[in-house]
Amino acid sequence: MGTRWTCPGPSLLVLLYYGQLLSWLRTMGKPTVDEFYNETQAKMFLKFYEQTAQVVLNEFMEATWNYVTNITKRNRQTMLQKEAERSQFMLYFGSRARLFKTDHFQDPEVKRMLSKLQNVDKSALPTEDLREYNRLLTYMETAYSTAEVCLHEGPCLSLEPDLQEIMAKSRDQKELVWAWQGWRDAVGRQIRPTFDYYVHLSNKAAQYNGYKDMGDLWRSKYESDTLEQDLEKLFEELQPLYLNLHAYVRRSLYRYYGPEIIHLRGPIPAHLLGNMWAQSWDNILDLVLPYPKKPPEDITKIMRDQHWKPDKMFQEANIFFTSMGLLPAPPDFWIKSMLERPTDGREVECHASAWKFYKSDDVRVKKCTEVTIEDLLSIFHQMGHIQYFLQFQNLSIIYQEGASPAFEEAVGSVITLSASSHKHLLNRGLLSQPNQDSEEEVNFLLGIALEKIAFIPFSYMIDVFRWKVFDGTITKSLYNQEWWNFRLKYQGLCPPVPRSEEDFDPGAKFHISASVPYIRYFLSLVLQFQLHEALCRAAGHEGPLHQCDIYNSKVAGKMLGNTLKLGSSRPWQEILKEMTGESNVSTKALLTYFKPLLTWLVDENMKQGDILGWPDFSCSFEGKKKVSFLGMEMEPEQAQLGQWVLLFISCIMLLFILGLGCRLHYLEKQPLDKDTMRFSTLSYTHFLGIAMEPRQAARRQWILLGLCFILTLCSLSLLIWMLTHHRRKTPWMRAESQRWE
Repeated sequence: MGTRWTCPGPSLLVLLYYGQLLSWLRTMGKPTVDEFYNETQAKMFLKFYEQTAQVVLNEFMEATWNYVTNITKRNRQTMLQKEAERSQFMLYFGSRARLFKTDHFQDPEVKRMLSKLQNVDKSALPTEDLREYNRLLTYMETAYSTAEVCLHEGPCLSLEPDLQEIMAKSRDQKELVWAWQGWRDAVGRQIRPTFDYYVHLSNKAAQYNGYKDMGDLWRSKYESDTLEQDLEKLFEELQPLYLNLHAYVRRSLYRYYGPEIIHLRGPIPAHLLGNMWAQSWDNILDLVLPYPKKPPEDITKIMRDQHWKPDKMFQEANIFFTSMGLLPAPPDFWIKSMLERPTDGREVECHASAWKFYKSDDVRVKKCTEVTIEDLLSIFHQMGHIQYFLQFQNLSIIYQEGASPAFEEAVGSVITLSASSHKHLLNRGLLSQPNQDSEEEVNFLLGIALEKIAFIPFSYMIDVFRWKVFDGTITKSLYNQEWWNFRLKYQGLCPPVPRSEEDFDPGAKFHISASVPYIRYFLSLVLQFQLHEALCRAAGHEGPLHQCDIYNSKVAGKMLGNTLKLGSSRPWQEILKEMTGESNVSTKALLTYFKPLLTWLVDENMKQGDILGWPDFSCSFEGKKKVSFLGMEMEPEQAQLGQWVLLFISCIMLLFILGLGCRLHYLEKQPLDKDTMRFSTLSYTHFLGIAMEPRQAARRQWILLGLCFILTLCSLSLLIWMLTHHRRKTPWMRAESQRWE
């Protein structure tokens, strides 16, 4: 890990800061509020933040890294402690940043920095709420990272690479259902009980920051008053491309799986698209290839035949960036990163991510790399983040982030557009055929579309769904139903087996379990083509956009590097305009890139007579399952209340029987006195309203006691059976894999 460096803790640094202020007070006398929070003091305040933030944030990042690369209880406790310290630090500076009245400040940099400091996110929560929130977030992310699906008699499978490999390679729809459902049972059902409280605390944190709810806070990162309308417009412009791809893929799957699985006017079952979340479909290219007699070369096989290793894959991405005159990954990157899954038995979080540690040249990637073309392109994306971190590391810590969350994601993805081009792969020895004819070009573009275009509605709907959860439009009793309503509406997908509110399928996606905003990926999907077009233009490329490769272009590298150096020091609209000439995200470049494919898809769908969309279809969803209680069908909550009432009555009856039994036993043991014997022939008692001899009444009381005891046992047995039956796992697995309603 390298040598850890230490520095006085934040509390000491804060005291030093107050010392500076006290010396100022002594020289100035008693200042007014306006004098105390003037622009000069704001600059002193920001300078002090800069000095202290580097220490606090570095220690927090180190602790978090240690936990996700070695998931232990001890590392979790250390991470939570450092998170608490970071939150206190951010709250301290954030609350004081709000005290400066910046309306009359002259320096726009000071105003922008103070504005950025004011949003302290979850750090605004009261101490106990914050501690609970951090525990909850850690629990959800750990549940996701450590979940496994176990065979009946065999090993347990993790998501990466086991379940993902099944989803990518298996063509047995029953096996796909097993993996698809098993993952959701293992993760979603664990997370569901805690998710509503997560929503509550998220909204509470947002409100402390001055926002309506957490969705409102997330949207504020884009510095746009029209974000939601802009997103909807972009989605509508791209929808024809997606609908044509959907219709074509649906018919191809129909040919393979048959009419009992696929309906030509309906949604596609979500487990058949080669990906656990059906967010990209490139793994089923073999099933949907337009010209199967001209299949693309198997680049993964070529990589393995050439004995590629994870380290070589990262070096390949590094070579691309340096060919453009950009910065190489520093030496410590190769020492401190986790480039493949550890073999020493550690539990790790495999979800790929890039990290900055607020120290010079300390940047890392965490990834459980497999030697595949998909992982190679993923590495290019992560190294794009690393390049961004290296370029803006000389800025103020406040500005050490992407121009917007979407801008940061787009930087890595724009490089993958060149890295996946036929020209580049041929140049790097990963293809052997020098040219593509028109049919091979359609095959190539469809392969890219299965990744990029298939992702459009998924990347859009995830946060649209969560925003409605945060603002209360979607209530906790309808989480799963509304999730599938969204997936049907936007993606045209349905679950392969009926779902209910006992499930929580959104939680089976990392970004939902880990509370990571997702709209950045939708915007970056569009933005990467816009940036690609600008870089290709700078590189002097002529011809179709999908044939462009900016490898070795120093001019394109200089343009990109100058953009990255700005970090978030200026609004992203200004940075985008400087690079592309446009101040808004535009779909024009994306549509230009895929224009040859769209033309082909429209013609093909018309030839087949395929309709676009999935009219008049809905997903099979059981909603809240009715429960039978004493012969009546009722809601689970009502049945549960009835069970508790029955239990209470049974307990009262049991106590009554025990009391009656004790009394009878006591009376039978009492010796008869002389007076009782003298008048025994004349004594009568009543039992159920009938006069009879005491002994005869006592016998009947014993019989009644026995009957009551048997009735009580029956009641308790019935109650136990109902409780265990109610909690038994729902038998989802059926002979048919899809039910249309």
